Amino acid sequence: MNPISGTQSKAGIPELIEQTLDHEKFKYELRMTEYAGHASEIASEAKERGVDIVVAIGGDGTVNEVARSIVHSPTALGIVPCGSGNGLARHLMLPMNLKKAIEIINREEIHELDYGIINGHAFFCTCGMGFDAFVSQKFAEAGKRGPIAYVENVLREGLKYQPETYELQDEQGSTRAKAFLISCANASQYGNNAYIAPQASMSDGLLDVIIMEPFDVIEAPQISIDMFNKTLDKNSKIKTFKCQRLHVHRKQAGVIHYDGDPVMSDADVDIELKPKGIRVVVNPDADKSHRRPNAIQSAASELFNEINIVRDDITKQRRHVLALSKVLQRKLNL
Repeated sequence: MNPISGTQSKAGIPELIEQTLDHEKFKYELRMTEYAGHASEIASEAKERGVDIVVAIGGDGTVNEVARSIVHSPTALGIVPCGSGNGLARHLMLPMNLKKAIEIINREEIHELDYGIINGHAFFCTCGMGFDAFVSQKFAEAGKRGPIAYVENVLREGLKYQPETYELQDEQGSTRAKAFLISCANASQYGNNAYIAPQASMSDGLLDVIIMEPFDVIEAPQISIDMFNKTLDKNSKIKTFKCQRLHVHRKQAGVIHYDGDPVMSDADVDIELKPKGIRVVVNPDADKSHRRPNAIQSAASELFNEINIVRDDITKQRRHVLALSKVLQRKLNL
């Protein structure tokens, strides 16, 4: 358990585990992380001891640390989501309610799922470069947690971020693109139900590659709406394809991210999918809950729809002012 992940207190979790975990099925040990990388060490020790399941109680960073230490082993990953975004847990449709998440572990349904590697770093949800890696770096530097801090960074930095030109090569050939960001998705979302790759699957043996082309301020709200409505792949500014391996060349070294953790990388970036490389405790009822609307998603959609209406009004007013200006200019010329 990572005691500082997310924004909520972890004080009641040990008692909740004791009360909820099936003691006839499991005996357990609870370990607290004390520093960055500690979850990886704990998970590696557990794997060597032949522990059946290592449960990450925390956010996507904690999940990544545990998961990367148990790939290609009989030890399975469990998740009790306590982070800011909980991208992998949400993709797997695990409950955000802690008691219900522990009850999923009691049911012990385990699937073999895919994961990816970017320049030697394992990722389980998404990786990428460009604006999302840039924001991940700013978010890490800010030290604050939660979606509000993330949005603050997006709004503050987005208007001054300059798109880059990338050369991409996969099994089918090569292409060149000027992009705001390039994301490679094993799972469908960044977190908080922001779907960067709505069609991504963790069991198809392929990466979903998303190229987001440069866009202006007026187009930004629609991209946000599409991200929360799971329709981003239909947006005209988005180009997508699937592959197993991808090589990306950019003009200079820069930041990349793996599951939201930023790291500096040289100009060349290699990304590869590892099929069925990790065992994960999944939600047996995920398919049944697939179509139920999410409260955050619905609220965000309503908000962005309102923004869209305001944007359209501003656009109409701007055109009206421009037309009046032209009429006035003609009269002055007469």
